[in-house]
This record gives sequence, structure tokens and C-alpha cells, in this order.
Amino acid sequence: MTLGPLMVDVQGTELSAEEREMLAHPLVGSVILFTRNYADPQQLAKLVADIHAVRSPALVVGVDHEGGRVQRFREGFSRLPPARRIGHEYDASPAAGLQLAREMGWLMAAELRAHGVDLSFAPCVDLDYGVSEVIGDRAFHARAAVVGELAVAYMHGMRDAGMVATAKHFPGHGAVVADSHHALPVDRRELVDMDQDLAPYRLLLANGLAGVMVAHVLYPQVDSVPASASVRWIRDYLRGELRFQGVVFADDLSMAGAAAIGDIVERAQRALAAGCDVLPVCNHRPSVLALLDGLKVAPDAAAALRRVRLRGKPSVDPATLRAGARWQSAAALLERCLSPPELRLD
Repeated sequence: MTLGPLMVDVQGTELSAEEREMLAHPLVGSVILFTRNYADPQQLAKLVADIHAVRSPALVVGVDHEGGRVQRFREGFSRLPPARRIGHEYDASPAAGLQLAREMGWLMAAELRAHGVDLSFAPCVDLDYGVSEVIGDRAFHARAAVVGELAVAYMHGMRDAGMVATAKHFPGHGAVVADSHHALPVDRRELVDMDQDLAPYRLLLANGLAGVMVAHVLYPQVDSVPASASVRWIRDYLRGELRFQGVVFADDLSMAGAAAIGDIVERAQRALAAGCDVLPVCNHRPSVLALLDGLKVAPDAAAALRRVRLRGKPSVDPATLRAGARWQSAAALLERCLSPPELRLD
């Protein structure tokens, strides 16, 4: 059985019989975890192992675990800084900022891999225009060149830990005020005016980026539908002009920003037709059941192979990880992040 395009959630800290049946469905290929799925490190490791054991090849298990406001597992895990803190370090010392980015990417990924989690949706490479509350301190920096450098370092740290990176939110969520969780943001810029937003993706792709998450944002000067359902953005620009060969994720199809596309089945069909490989559907079980019953998916061997490649590489157990020299060094760097960097104006 191949891994299907749907990424679904589960309700609690262990799998129910109904959820095991759902996860065995051929349209399902991955699971996303939330804070409600976490009690402690031992429970998390068992839950992930149980999800992996449902079928073969094993389902991919992912989580939003960027740091700062967006970190699902806290007690028992390192409290990671928001991306903006890494950008501040870069402003004080570019070399120190790049080191911090790589080590925080490694620390985040290494701790998740030690508990079996395959994937974290990071890094966020939106630019900080100072207008988007949902992005805010999740952005490394306002300058595209700095975002690109830090994102590449962060990605390399993740890769060191055995996890691929997923850059988001393509083609850029930082210049709109609305939050796509609650409304459809509209960015009225021409494509030529978005060059800086797209620059970090070009650099990441040149360094082997494996995943991109596409935003539920409408760019009416480029296409008449949100980017997550746009052939122009995904097949023509991301796949064609940028020559991206990795996995394309839609953002959560349950979000209000996706509602403009149609009902849940139509959203999924439009996203697949536009070129998405993975369709997250979170926090709304009726939508998942509707998709399992009504979504028609044509066989796509290339997409299935891309999804399998999201699986994390083998890792050590948490105790061995924490005893290692790199974890100790990263923890010391993290401790220094608790204080703001010293800026010298000379």
C-alpha cells in the first residue's frame, strides 16, 4: 500500500480503534500532532510508534514545532526561541546568527526524531513586513537575503538530525494583515513585486529543500484562486520556473482561507489538480470522513515516492541524545538566547 495524500489528526494521547481504522485507509499517508496529543515524552514516543505500526510503509508523523509561539511539545523538550530571536543574533553578528540557526534547527529536529516524529513544518521563511500578526516573530528577518541565509543554515541543522525541511508559507504570507486561519488574505501585488518574498525559496531550492507548504492567500494579479489551489503558482511557477522537485503541502484545508475554493472535497480536488502532494485536514473529523468517502485520486507514482521520502532518518533515544556533546553545546546556545543579544553601536 502506498501513502495517500491526506494528512489527518487524532484526538488524544493514544489511538482509538476508530482512528486505527481511519489511518489504515489508502487515502491517508500522514498524521499531524497537536498539543492535545502530548502528555510526556514517553507517551509521545509510544503514540508515534503506534501510528507507524498501523501499516507499511509507515505513515509519516509531523508536527508544527518551530519554536516560540508555535511549539506543540514543551515539558520535556527544549523551549526553542522564535525565529526573530535568531534574526536578532544575526544583526549583532552574522556568524553567530548562522551558528544559532543551524544549532536550533538541529536541536528541534533531533529532539523530535528521538521520539520518532518524522517531520516538523519549519522553517517559516515569510518576510517580516510588520503587518502580519499570524507571522510576526515567526519570521527570521525583514530582509530577504538574511531570511534566506538563516533558513538554509536552519535546514542544514535539521538535515544533520535526520529530518527534511518544509519551508512555508509559499509564496509569502508576511505582507497581508488577515490570518488565513480565519479569513482569506488578499495580496494585491504583481508577481514582479514579490521577488524578495520568493528569494529565500530560490536559495533553499539551490541547497536541496525537500518540502514547501503553500499558503491560502489570494494573489489576484497572478491567479483568481488562492495559491494552494493555483496551477499558476504550483505547477507553472514552483515546479516549472523554480524547478522544485520535492513535496508540495497545502496548508490546512480546514482553514477559513481555503473555504473560497469550495466544500472540503472540492478544496482537496483543486489542490491535487494544482500540484499539491499532501493535503492536511486538521481539527474537523467530519471533513476527513467526507474526504475518505468522496475524494477520487488518480494514481501518481512520483507523488507517492515523494511522500515516502519524508520519513525521518534513524535516531538515538532521548537519553543518549541529551548525553551527547552536540546537544550539550546546543543547550548552552539556547540558554544564552534567554537574554537579548548585546548590540554595540560603534
